[in-house]
Amino acid sequence: MKPPEGGVADDLPGVAPRLRDLRRDRGLTLETAAGRAGLSPAHLSRLETGRRQPSLPMLLGLARIYGTTVSALLGEMPPERDAIVRGGAVGGGAISRPGVAPFEGSGGGFGGAEADGWLYYQAGASGRAMQALRVSVPYGAQSDLVRVHPGEEWLYVLDGRLRVTLGETVHDLGPGDSAHFDSLTPHRIAALDRGGVRLLFVHTLLQSPAAELCLGGEVHRV
Repeated sequence: MKPPEGGVADDLPGVAPRLRDLRRDRGLTLETAAGRAGLSPAHLSRLETGRRQPSLPMLLGLARIYGTTVSALLGEMPPERDAIVRGGAVGGGAISRPGVAPFEGSGGGFGGAEADGWLYYQAGASGRAMQALRVSVPYGAQSDLVRVHPGEEWLYVLDGRLRVTLGETVHDLGPGDSAHFDSLTPHRIAALDRGGVRLLFVHTLLQSPAAELCLGGEVHRV
């Protein structure tokens, strides 16, 4: 049974304020968010005040617009303990670290791309569902940029120390450590050492209109 017009929905506690806070955090007006979700501003306002319960299709649409997941809207954040694999934690022994060749001058003719200080070099074939890159992360570059976008990401630290923040959890990674996570989890990546970090990076954003978010904005060939 639907709650009365002036009542509060009890079945989904906490969803209404999360919907309101997410919209405001994204800098969207009620009219803009409602238009993107295919709702009327009045209907979205009722969802944000708890006077109406959102259906699953509505939650899916709003989650996509706000760059999050239905689970997050419902307050069911997944644990992050499985996101990190330590180099010495597999099979009871240390993983042999591959030789780190210089990024420059390799990559099958792909000279590389620069985006806000980060350097990207193609490490796999183009036109695939996944994109493999070698990445150089300078100290301080994009350290405050929080990314939220569709897809999955996997990274493997080759050289240096990397800080990966997933939601509210902070992980410090060294050579041989890797991370694999859902890109809809708000994440931030930064080099801990002034010498920067070099890593292998694979993501599933090749066909996504949000791919530019992973590169931090404008890309420059180098």
